[in-house]
Amino acid sequence: MREENSVDRTRRAFLQTCGIAGLFVAAAQPMRAWAQSGNGRPMKIGIVGSGKLGGAVGSRWVKAGHQALFSSRHPEQLKSLVEPLGPRARAGTVAEAIAFGDVVFVAVPYRALPAIGREHAAALSGKIVLDASNPIVARDGEVAQEAMANGIGPTSQKYLRGVRLVRAFNPVGYRNFEGDPATGGERIGMPVAGDDPEAVKVAAQLARDAGVEPVVLPLSRAMDFAPGTPLFGKAFPVSELRNRLGISG
Repeated sequence: MREENSVDRTRRAFLQTCGIAGLFVAAAQPMRAWAQSGNGRPMKIGIVGSGKLGGAVGSRWVKAGHQALFSSRHPEQLKSLVEPLGPRARAGTVAEAIAFGDVVFVAVPYRALPAIGREHAAALSGKIVLDASNPIVARDGEVAQEAMANGIGPTSQKYLRGVRLVRAFNPVGYRNFEGDPATGGERIGMPVAGDDPEAVKVAAQLARDAGVEPVVLPLSRAMDFAPGTPLFGKAFPVSELRNRLGISG
């Protein structure tokens, strides 16, 4: 009898242990699914150019749950930007931001692209790069003339050789990203132009996380929202942007 009671106690303890373990497994499954999902996985984003646009968009990403390393030639000057964002945000050099990021967001004067691509070629190779740099001829000179003549997509790809390039966030002013995203109503549309399907998927989700709605295009159409075009510098509701770009659905 004592032996039977001991067996029963052992069986009950085993079942209880299995039940507790099952609860942990069940609880972990949705967390794993969330962590592995392309639509929800927190990312590490290196921001090259932490001025008005880089600072505003990057801040939204941090608030959405991503980690960001904001960079500049003088990281100590970014203290007022990163401190209010909490532990998911920090400041560093351009090299540190590129090494840190699963994704690199570039928002610099267009004339800086050749130097960035040349000086950080190895670190950038194979990375998803969201290019928000605008070629302004009066400011950026010959490289901007090249981009406007040959196309922004091919020119950015030339100077950021080996990256998985997406053009996004360049046509809409930084003030549209200040503060928290508006709730309710139709979102602002954001052109997202690229030819790498996975890079475009990531960029589209980061657009949503920044509070805008992506409108996906091939990289060859990046000139459709370049400086000097009717789509540049304006924040259109996504339905109107789609209409202007001739995209249904």
